[in-house]
Amino acid sequence: MTLKEAVEGKEYIIRQIQTEDEEMDAFLFSLGCYTGEAITVVSHLKGGCVVSIKDGRYNIDNQLASAIVV
Repeated sequence: MTLKEAVEGKEYIIRQIQTEDEEMDAFLFSLGCYTGEAITVVSHLKGGCVVSIKDGRYNIDNQLASAIVV
């Protein structure tokens, strides 16, 4: 399941990042979003979702949300 399909408020463990774009990989890694890390969907928005990773909250678009497998 990807973050687009995740339930709000539930903590998940990132299983895989499915992207072939190295720049997107580097961006997600800079946010602390990598395999084995805990992530929580705070809310779903029209264009993406708000996620909590470690001590930060980030608004990510649907393209990034669909690349993160939990």
